[in-house]
Amino acid sequence: MFFNKSAQLEAQIDSMLDDISQAAILFHAAIGEYLDGNWDNFNERLERVGKLESDVDVKRRDIRTKLYTKMLIPESRGDVLSLLENIDNVIDLTKDVLQEIRVERPEIPEDLKSDYLKLAEASKEAMNYTVLAARTFFREVHLINDYINKTFIYEHEADVFERQIKEKVFLLEDMDLAHKMQLRDFSIHIASVSDESESVCERLSVAAIKRTI
Repeated sequence: MFFNKSAQLEAQIDSMLDDISQAAILFHAAIGEYLDGNWDNFNERLERVGKLESDVDVKRRDIRTKLYTKMLIPESRGDVLSLLENIDNVIDLTKDVLQEIRVERPEIPEDLKSDYLKLAEASKEAMNYTVLAARTFFREVHLINDYINKTFIYEHEADVFERQIKEKVFLLEDMDLAHKMQLRDFSIHIASVSDESESVCERLSVAAIKRTI
């Protein structure tokens, strides 16, 4: 077990991961609202993601303080802190992507909306499975590869949707190059959430191996 009689620390990490899971759901929902033209609902979900991101930062800093007391096996502190900081980057990115959408307000052609929503779904799932992998790291490390592999699958799926969107965008007629580039960047931003999730899982995989040696 990682924790030395520290149910409080374990509960705080669980709470932090709960917030990140909720942000993944809101991220996908916000993009769906934007594509449907529901601007108020989009903004409401963005604000909730921002609140969750702030809460996660507070929890992570408090956990970091506790990690350097007697609550954790000393040789594991660095790995756990690195994991929490890396997974914190994922929720930061969801907020940043939604803020970019609010600022730029890209005009999405009707024929492409379902493609963007599929891309957002793949990124959401990659993020969710990363959270599950993180939970497993603390409890049942021997099962972690199941969740890591699912993250990789959804990251690959996001790559496929991103590429398809780019191909469709640059085949569009009667659209200026600046608009096409904006639509391309929109797909890159959404896919970046799955890329960051994959990066976290790669680090998780290494940490898990160290735990089982």
